[in-house]
Amino acid sequence: MKKIEASMAGTVWKVLVEVGEEVKAGQTVIILESMKMEIPVEVMMDGKVASLHTAEGEFVNDGDVLLELE
Repeated sequence: MKKIEASMAGTVWKVLVEVGEEVKAGQTVIILESMKMEIPVEVMMDGKVASLHTAEGEFVNDGDVLLELE
């Protein structure tokens, strides 16, 4: 399992994937909002979304696990 973590604190604005979905390296999977800016969270490898650890509207801190890939 590969953990995808938040790169900064912010609110989860959009979750763009679902559990079981195949993703490709470079794909944006979540968009965070911080200080009125949208920050895309991209995966660095191909894989399948094994689990989501956050939801739209939740506040996350830097380093929080957002999702896991298998």
